[in-house]
Amino acid sequence: MPTKSKDKAPLTYRDAGVDIDAGNALVKTIGPLAAKTARAGLVGGIGGFGGLFDLKPCGFKDALLVAATDGVGTKLKLAIETGEHDGIGIDLVAMNVNDIVVQGAEPLFFLDYFACGKLDVGMAARVIAGIAEGCREAGCVLIGGETAEMPGLYATGDYDLAGFAVGAVERAELLPRPDLEATDVILALPSSGLHANGFSLVRRIVERSGLGWNDPAPFAKDKPLGAALLMPTRIYVRPLLAALRATKALKALAHITGGGLTDNIPRVLPDRLAAENDLGSFHLPPVFRWLQAEASLGDAEMLRTFNCGIGMVVVVAAKDAGSVAASLRMAGEKPWRLGRLVERKGQDAVRFTGSLIKERQAP
Repeated sequence: MPTKSKDKAPLTYRDAGVDIDAGNALVKTIGPLAAKTARAGLVGGIGGFGGLFDLKPCGFKDALLVAATDGVGTKLKLAIETGEHDGIGIDLVAMNVNDIVVQGAEPLFFLDYFACGKLDVGMAARVIAGIAEGCREAGCVLIGGETAEMPGLYATGDYDLAGFAVGAVERAELLPRPDLEATDVILALPSSGLHANGFSLVRRIVERSGLGWNDPAPFAKDKPLGAALLMPTRIYVRPLLAALRATKALKALAHITGGGLTDNIPRVLPDRLAAENDLGSFHLPPVFRWLQAEASLGDAEMLRTFNCGIGMVVVVAAKDAGSVAASLRMAGEKPWRLGRLVERKGQDAVRFTGSLIKERQAP
């Protein structure tokens, strides 16, 4: 016979590992952070069962909605192991809004999902403060989210993140455009570092090197290795939207994430075209030179695993390359000519000339 309930001590949700009061405290902390991301179209604030957004104040006439969802991969493990939580929220926003802007769309609102075994309000607030900062940088509103405390599913100190973003674009301005052609120019925009891809390999490389996260970074000796690798992902929304609106000349955009240049550029090209990229047009940034040397990686593996210093590529007609580059520079970017589109021959949608390793690169 089972023991009668009257003979048992009360067992609460908190006893099971879920602290509702801590969750409510976090919501109170998030409110002011979310309020700072407000923009045209926001209806109400966070705290309801769903976020509300009105397209009319945004001025769209024939809008298509563009949605994206993404996380930050095992870069999150590095943030947990180093205790450096402030920038990972920026990464989360960037990985989503950069995917939206390449459709020619303006990111409108963002939602986050934060899951853990036991909620640490202070640490979670640091993460969400980064999310709010990323939203401000991208010009989208933090409209809601979910905090899930799930003891037994996550180890102590571990947490997981996912992001969800929605944007809009006028139907006639959707990218990539159908008029891509051979001789179009490929411009590159620099990354801020690894962004949020390749960290499963990075962590193995660091382990094999014998270095700790607090040791000086071999490629940036003024910073600890962990902090240097955690440099947040760049958000390209404002400069790209500015160039789109000022020049009307951008034909295609590709966000260089997992798969690198090799796998991401073909996602915006028709089957008849290939991208020819000149590796001699730029110097591989120090962090990638260190990773390549430490892991003894060839160029092909590097170009398919990491962004190699290129976070975004922009395709324009040759006649418009100068005006688009000028517009991007006005918005604070540092574009350079990476290559061109050519007629595709065979199966290779991306071709490379030159080498990532150059004898004259500074150490």
